[in-house]
Amino acid sequence: MRRGALDRFLVLCVIALTGVFLVVTHRLGQAPGLSAGRASWALTPGVVNLEVSQRSIASTICVRGWTAEIRPSSGYTSALKLEQMSAYRRGGSPSDYQEDHLISLELGGHPTDPRNLWPEPRPRAEAVDRIENDLNAAICSGRMTLAEAQRRISDIKHTQG
Repeated sequence: MRRGALDRFLVLCVIALTGVFLVVTHRLGQAPGLSAGRASWALTPGVVNLEVSQRSIASTICVRGWTAEIRPSSGYTSALKLEQMSAYRRGGSPSDYQEDHLISLELGGHPTDPRNLWPEPRPRAEAVDRIENDLNAAICSGRMTLAEAQRRISDIKHTQG
């Protein structure tokens, strides 16, 4: 193969590979390595609220209305959602996502730490809310420890979305 032909062939290979990369990235709707419905371990590892422990659940997460007292303002979460949609390379409208706590407030998650919040796609966010409520009931009834519930919800959001 002549030098000019080889150069053109290599340029075409680079263009083709770049095109494949862009198509795959666009179809995922985000950065390579991130699943559209799952939380990223790197971006959102989850952070617990140090006020909540196995010993304090009777005066924190098992008290009706307690999470409303610590929930961050919608202004804070709306601004953070836009930043995190960019970091996650999530397309679409902000209304397509719920800025959700990886470890929910009712499971002892930190209310405002950005490492515990992420843009969870709808309607999956609403489905996971039911799981979180069930886990909270299991903790408060003594059927499950706080640590086990936190591990389970983290696993669900990192592996299943």
